[in-house]
Amino acid sequence: MRNKNTMGRKKNFIKLVASAIVTAAIAFSASEITAYADAPYKTYTVDGYGSVSETQTAYLPYETITKIGEDTLNGPTDFKLLDDGTMYILDSGNARVVVSDIEGNLIKTFGEGTLVTPRGIFVTDEHITYVADRDAKAIFVFDEDGKLINSYGRPDVPMYGETQDFLPLKVIVNDAGTMYVICESNTNGVVEISPVDNGTFLGYFGTNSTNSSLINIIWRAVLTDAQRAKMRSNIPSTPDNMAIDDKGIIYTVTRGEGSGTVKRLNIAGVNMLEASDYDTVPAAIAVGNHDNCFVVSQQGFIYEYNNEGELLFVFGGKDDGQLRIGLSTKAEAIQIGTDDKIYVLDSDKAQIQIYEPTEFTDYLHEALYLFSKGRYEESKEPLSEVLEMNNLFDYANKAMGKALYKEEDYDGALHYSKLSKDLDTYSDAFWEIRNNWLRRNLTAIVLIIIAFLILRFVVRKLDEKKKILDKPRAVIAAFKEKKLVKELGYMFYFIRHPIDGCYGIKWENRVSVLSTNIILALVIIIYVINKYFCGFLFKTVREGSFDVVSDVGMIIVALVLVVGCNYLMCTINDGEGKFKHIYCSFIYSFAPYVIIMPFVFVLSHIVTYNEEFFVSFGIFCMMVWIAALVVISIREINQYTVGETAKIIFLTLFTILIVCLIAFILYVLWAQVFDFLQSVVREVVYKIGS
Repeated sequence: MRNKNTMGRKKNFIKLVASAIVTAAIAFSASEITAYADAPYKTYTVDGYGSVSETQTAYLPYETITKIGEDTLNGPTDFKLLDDGTMYILDSGNARVVVSDIEGNLIKTFGEGTLVTPRGIFVTDEHITYVADRDAKAIFVFDEDGKLINSYGRPDVPMYGETQDFLPLKVIVNDAGTMYVICESNTNGVVEISPVDNGTFLGYFGTNSTNSSLINIIWRAVLTDAQRAKMRSNIPSTPDNMAIDDKGIIYTVTRGEGSGTVKRLNIAGVNMLEASDYDTVPAAIAVGNHDNCFVVSQQGFIYEYNNEGELLFVFGGKDDGQLRIGLSTKAEAIQIGTDDKIYVLDSDKAQIQIYEPTEFTDYLHEALYLFSKGRYEESKEPLSEVLEMNNLFDYANKAMGKALYKEEDYDGALHYSKLSKDLDTYSDAFWEIRNNWLRRNLTAIVLIIIAFLILRFVVRKLDEKKKILDKPRAVIAAFKEKKLVKELGYMFYFIRHPIDGCYGIKWENRVSVLSTNIILALVIIIYVINKYFCGFLFKTVREGSFDVVSDVGMIIVALVLVVGCNYLMCTINDGEGKFKHIYCSFIYSFAPYVIIMPFVFVLSHIVTYNEEFFVSFGIFCMMVWIAALVVISIREINQYTVGETAKIIFLTLFTILIVCLIAFILYVLWAQVFDFLQSVVREVVYKIGS
């Protein structure tokens, strides 16, 4: 029996009818439960800053198929949905294949008596069925009538591996009939078998890489064979599942592979996709109709990616036992219908969950398709609809920016790419805008430079004859003679002659605490300005977000920690520097930051990605300069040797680590005490109130 509710009815009425349907189905053991309801989950996306944010519901639970005709599924592990609406379900608990239509009506079953422990299924457009049977150690092939026409066992060639077993779990087939098989415990990759000569082993495909840190490599080099044998083996992971698209491109999912969890492999087995976000326990993958793909995790979370691996949506989740439609217990497989509905097989519930795209998603898919085909002008209309529903949906802003860039609307592209944090499009559009501006204003710029040079020459000649600059020079000279100004100007001498500069700080009192604090304030101000107002391509914080108090607090705490620990270690190790000397020399060592960073800030507003080197190189030189000044100041202020200086630096870093560890322990202990006091107060209030 099939019970349906319409999405257009009132919410309360929907809930009432849905509850009645569920109750009736349980009471009378109905053959099928079908319900429409609001989503029992939230839908999320990832913005250009890598933050997860909630967005419109992308897919609504459409219906749930719990029985095929009058038959109940038993531990299904895989299924295949064909374009004509036929479903082939691997009813693994009953060791058979169940065929139904899109409505869940039984068409036929086959494989009984042949299949042992089937785990994976693939069906061609001609209804030829391939079943991966683990315990039978074979791939069984059935014709459109369900009759066994062939089987493929373990490849009997040395290249396969003399001790390697053949335990097939998943299988896909390309248009040439070549089979790609995932075998249990086979870490060499996907087994590639040609149907020629009753099964020809072609080799391994899409082998996952191994990851080993430098420390592990060195450690293994010094261990004995017996010790290395006890260590965890560094072997590639076996893919968990795979899918194939109309072009023969293979998609795989592998748990524990980090950014390589989701892969799109070309004919050479090279990955062409790097998913921006992924689930740690993927169950299956399916190819969509718009150059997109879908991954479902074992807990029922569904991830949708575009053709570049960017996450569009994640929704769904694990059922907590309330049997809510749209939530899964253990997802095993996923398929996409020609109408963009998503079908998810749940082995524990022995049912198929169906999700229907919302209007928001339909517009997005239309834009995806048009954009992927190079029809940028046409893609703007559905993108505008998406942005009208949610103007903060980053992918739509990103696609709109790219579409406008293709149309040479660089100002519009700059606007939308900035909203979506699309740095590549922003850089390209900014380059074009800058180039056009230079073309329009190059003559004026040259004339201004020439006029400035002429004016400079004229002023110099007049000064030589009539001394017109004597008074300004006298004012400037008097200003430079002021004590505070001389102390601040000392930083220019310090960064050029750090050894003599430290001598001036320690013995000649060339600086004061006031001038040092002013330089510290300049460092903080420049840091805050650069963090929040630097060029868009180099900004690491979200537009419009400010946390200046935390920034200032972080700098001051770090300063107190470093200077305090260094002074403590220098005092213990016979250092000659006083706290004032150490503090002043440390702050003056950051003078390159005050001098160079404003130029870097200006450059960040001018350069594109092609000239990023200038900003990176400037920052690198500045940091090296600062580090050298800090080391020299520690050595000169305390009259250390090079070895003693290195020792003090190490002890300072170690002390900082210990202080941070103690602070963390105290924080945890205080949090526990605070929670205890809160519980005591609540208990007392409860007792008094009762």
